[in-house]
Amino acid sequence: MAEPTGNQAMVGHKGALWLEAVTTGVTAHGSMPEKGINAVYEAARAITALQNFDFNFARHDVLGGPTLNVGAIHGGLNINSVPDRAAIGIDIRTIPGQSHAKIRDQLTSYLGDDVVVGTLLDAQSVWTSPNDPWIGEVFRIARDVAGFGDEIAAAPYFTDASVLTPAIGSPPTAIIGPGELTLAHQTDEFCFVSRIEQATEIYSRMIRHWSGI
Repeated sequence: MAEPTGNQAMVGHKGALWLEAVTTGVTAHGSMPEKGINAVYEAARAITALQNFDFNFARHDVLGGPTLNVGAIHGGLNINSVPDRAAIGIDIRTIPGQSHAKIRDQLTSYLGDDVVVGTLLDAQSVWTSPNDPWIGEVFRIARDVAGFGDEIAAAPYFTDASVLTPAIGSPPTAIIGPGELTLAHQTDEFCFVSRIEQATEIYSRMIRHWSGI
């Protein structure tokens, strides 16, 4: 996968499970909140609970542990009414061996019957053994062209390999590209011309090796 790695060969990335947790209430005028049920308060309780959620899953040697982040919350229509709906955006990053369906079931049970959990995105993690012969050749090429060693690394983001790798029979997958990893999706993202030239040579050598030329 051609993704920003600074031309360092990486052998995997975490999966992404994006969930929306919805709380509902009863609307009322803001001057009479006792006549309603505030969905934002219910959401706040859920968010506080999410801070303490434990995946209870062993860390991966390279990818580390799974993570959970509340990235968005939306609730209410205006300031002078009791909100009857609130939605929490939950960004979970997973590691090999984790079941996204099981995580969703765990969170649903953890948050309780007052919170409805739905899936927005389900992208599985990707991992290729560093001992795979083809991956070893990719390491060699990246070392020869860009000066990298044989250190085992994984991308912090997820890529289209989540879909493409299983769709084409789960071949060994390397993530390598000329962009700077730390600048991905930033406003001032850029790519050094020298990195593009290196990537062109790396990809050419990988193609020739793969095709036996």
